[in-house]
Amino acid sequence: MKKFAWLLVLPLVAVAAVADDYAARWPLALERPDGGAYRVVLAPDVYRQLQSSDLRDLVVTNAAGQPVATAVFPPDAPLAQAGDSVALAWFPLPGDAGATALDIAAISEVASDGSLRRVELRGANPDAAGDSGFVIDASRLREPVVALRFSWSDSQAFDRGYRVSASDDLRQWREIEPDGRLVQLRNGDRRVIEDRIALPGVRAKYLRLQPNTRQPASLALTSVRAELAGQVAASALQWEQLQGRRVEDRDGVHFEYALAGRFPVEAADVVAAGNSTRGWLLQSRDGDDAAWQTAAAPWVAYRLDSSEGSTRSPPQPLDRLVRDRQWRLQARSDGAQDAPVLRLGYRPEVVLFLAEGQPPFALLAGSARAARPATPLPQLIDTLRAARGRDWQPAVATLGQREELAGAAALRPGTPIDWKRWLLWALLLGGALLVAGFAASLLRKRPPGG
Repeated sequence: MKKFAWLLVLPLVAVAAVADDYAARWPLALERPDGGAYRVVLAPDVYRQLQSSDLRDLVVTNAAGQPVATAVFPPDAPLAQAGDSVALAWFPLPGDAGATALDIAAISEVASDGSLRRVELRGANPDAAGDSGFVIDASRLREPVVALRFSWSDSQAFDRGYRVSASDDLRQWREIEPDGRLVQLRNGDRRVIEDRIALPGVRAKYLRLQPNTRQPASLALTSVRAELAGQVAASALQWEQLQGRRVEDRDGVHFEYALAGRFPVEAADVVAAGNSTRGWLLQSRDGDDAAWQTAAAPWVAYRLDSSEGSTRSPPQPLDRLVRDRQWRLQARSDGAQDAPVLRLGYRPEVVLFLAEGQPPFALLAGSARAARPATPLPQLIDTLRAARGRDWQPAVATLGQREELAGAAALRPGTPIDWKRWLLWALLLGGALLVAGFAASLLRKRPPGG
């Protein structure tokens, strides 16, 4: 039987073969272990590995090497944006405040701009034990608060419910959340954390949290952040800087550039040395056998250096998002001798994935033969957003250090390997060999003359 034990490793070989179809992998660190759905912003070195113009050679896998539901979202998609958040000041209330009328009109000091400087309750005993909650100063916010996120230094397990109230004068309070929960539970190496209390888009100068049940000690908060409603500002452009070469052909004199990777280019900038002004036409194509296409309307790029500083023309937006690898600049007038620097601007896209199976998870990218399987993840994300509110965001995952897989071999075109079919054939062949081995063993043990 031992000589057939190699059959047991065939499934492991098939799983490893999935990774062999990709050039590189990036381990993913999860913001919290119970997020369920996660978002990760693509880094430049991921784009430089990608081969397909639709980014299909990118997938997230689990600890078993199995692909999980993965989708790429544009940077301006609501779920691709990181929620805007602001750090807020907070003030713990005295330990016996729950026995008082909580007249926080007894605030000791309020600045002229409405912000809190100090919180005291008249008649309260500051040495009394117990958690009476805390007051949060939101006076400087101008947008509604859709959630509060907390950090703490407590290592003990707890499950605390708080009712949240709002006020503009520290006297009249209105309840906005009857049972917001903060949780930290442990079971061996596993941990469950709930550090966020969702709110119904509150506009108020002050927020107050009071425990729903008596607690022996106050929560040791280290930070409080408010998540704000409204449009999140678009992420800033990132730039790939390309050096070109001067080309003379039947189209005249122009400058050609090569972009390594499938960056979602949406803006261009021409950087010339010294004072200059010149009109440019930008074109692109995806390969030597493709025709050049206009990528941006003709524009004038200029630079003026003086004792008062340097003034440059703004970047030129492209007519559309372009992922082409080859770029060409044509001067609209004679006189350009040296290739200027071409800067191509893009905003990183976001990968969303479901935490199917066991961690750790990893992002695989770069393949000329593999393609990410289609999944209904966008529809599922829409369902989650409808159920949890339009301000719901997936948890954050971050890319680790790049690890080499198949490298350049995965980037060479070839026929995709049907590993499932080969595994099936291997199992059938292995089964036949196993039966043949048993038969041969029986024949050897057959008594003489039988």
